[in-house]
Amino acid sequence: MSTNRIKHKVNHVSLVVDKSGSMQPHASQLVRVVDEFVKGLQEESDRLGHETRISLYAFDHEVQNLVWDMDVKHLPSLKGLYQVNNGATALIEAAVKSLDDLKNIWEGYGEHSFLQVLVTDGEENASGCSSSGQMHARMSAGKGSAVLREWTDRIKDAMDGLPDHWTSAILVPNSLAKRTAQGYGFPAGNIAIWDADSSKGVEEAIGTVKAAATGFLRGREQGVRGTRNLFAMGQDLDAAQVTANLEALDTGKYTLIPVDQATAIRDFVTSSGLAWQTGCAFYELSKREKIQSRKQLAVAEKDPATGRMTGRVFSGPAARQLLGLPQSEVTVQPGANPSYTVFVQSTSVNRKLVPGTKLLVLI
Repeated sequence: MSTNRIKHKVNHVSLVVDKSGSMQPHASQLVRVVDEFVKGLQEESDRLGHETRISLYAFDHEVQNLVWDMDVKHLPSLKGLYQVNNGATALIEAAVKSLDDLKNIWEGYGEHSFLQVLVTDGEENASGCSSSGQMHARMSAGKGSAVLREWTDRIKDAMDGLPDHWTSAILVPNSLAKRTAQGYGFPAGNIAIWDADSSKGVEEAIGTVKAAATGFLRGREQGVRGTRNLFAMGQDLDAAQVTANLEALDTGKYTLIPVDQATAIRDFVTSSGLAWQTGCAFYELSKREKIQSRKQLAVAEKDPATGRMTGRVFSGPAARQLLGLPQSEVTVQPGANPSYTVFVQSTSVNRKLVPGTKLLVLI
């Protein structure tokens, strides 16, 4: 007798948050960032019918599990769980422990995927020092350097050994910490910078993590179980989504112009023989950018075989939601999509265009 089985997608998410002494001024901001990330997972899991389970870790010089593999719908606010201590930062030890613990989850049935996200405002200085009580001194001394090298090797090995359906990502405070995280083995597309010292930076971080949550789960619908571009935008777009949610622009009402020099956007439009009007031009998203809430978006179709644009362009009010962006300013970086390129409306007259890209101009 044949038996029908429900085939379902199961996502295991591990959030690893810094509670060291330096987080004291940022505690409420971190709670907001994490709560919004969880909210994004909850909403998108409901919409897609995924089972998403979440584990929560907090660390200073010691690593503590607060929640283990709980249905994301039942996770309360981090506010009731999170408390900053005066310890140091065992960042590597926390990352490695979280990954090691996730390996205990059985994957016999269902289609499982694993996502680890770390949030910190500092850099490693205490892994392996939980028993000594002299975290900083030990790490800065000769013996401490040897301990740090040992743990650095451990996280590199852990990252190198991740299966394709595992993703590890991190939010760090600055570009120096980003380079350090890359040295540990985090892919560049899975590292985002958050400015915990400003309300604007926190709002950007919220937008970044919500977009990441949405993009990760939507990617699962396309068969993507792991990614090296978690914080990139547009990589999960497909033809069904684009044609169902966006409008194809009339080919007589726009043009795509190759950019051959770093020229101010208004000068480039007028030198191409076109009339300039604020908002008529959309630049190709080719690097990390801030996108304000009022900016319109468009996507241009490409031939996956050649990478050349076909000339078809789609836009509409749903573009922002389709790309997983919140209705607020957000910093994004472009994802690699073989079929679509994202364009962002410019309201500036002096924006320097990037040679080798294209400019979309509405006529």
